[in-house]
Amino acid sequence: MTNNSTAPTGSAWTGMVPVDDTALAVTDTGGPGIPVLYLNGHFATQGYWRRVIAELGAGWRHITYDERARGRKSRPSADYSFEAAVRDVDAVLAARGVERALVVGWSYGAFVAAHWAQRNPERALGAVMVDGAFPYDWLDEAMERRIRKQFRQWSWFMPLLRPTGLVPRMNAEQMATSNIELGRISRERELGPVLDGITAPVRYVVASGSSLGSRGDEQERIRTSLDAVTARNPNIRISAKVASNHGALLKKDAPAIAAAVREVAALDRGER
Repeated sequence: MTNNSTAPTGSAWTGMVPVDDTALAVTDTGGPGIPVLYLNGHFATQGYWRRVIAELGAGWRHITYDERARGRKSRPSADYSFEAAVRDVDAVLAARGVERALVVGWSYGAFVAAHWAQRNPERALGAVMVDGAFPYDWLDEAMERRIRKQFRQWSWFMPLLRPTGLVPRMNAEQMATSNIELGRISRERELGPVLDGITAPVRYVVASGSSLGSRGDEQERIRTSLDAVTARNPNIRISAKVASNHGALLKKDAPAIAAAVREVAALDRGER
């Protein structure tokens, strides 16, 4: 599965990519395969993708990275905005000499994938959204207060975990602000037009049940918003609804995610 639109790199590479006031830890397996760029969950790291990468195998060019202040090596920044996250996609691809890529995003990364694919129709081979990028108005004043309180409660143990890379080098206020910004980006009037404007093939892998910080059936109600999206845009479909919850599907349902990647790649090849 070669990609003639991108000059292949011959060997694997791991290093730091400078962007703005920071630098991101990047891993690129190299080779002539279709470039697949993996976009992490909000405070997750590139290691979360290892089972999906193993499931796809060596025939693809896998590119992973840790966002600003995430993981053990990516450096802090003065800018943790969503727009910075989208800019970082371009920075990583440019640094690795990749013109066109298939983006795969989980949770927060799915929103980044959606925005990047919509803004770059000629560069997006396609996108796989893993239990994220659902247009739903879940943020109100009460939820904003709940988010800020939750991160304040977690702040006491975060410094203990930072050396391990399990939590970002961001303070509680920065993390809460980023989460609240995501709530605003998630609103139907904000995200709906973005999804409607994607012209590349998109496949969703949807989890079941709750996620960290959610209550009751909140998460399932959010997921129902996808029905209207697929009705409006024929390029977007649900590839799989899996039994795992939001936090477990990268580990337990890597085959379903890999199948969605293969499906999107086949659709792009068919259009060329």
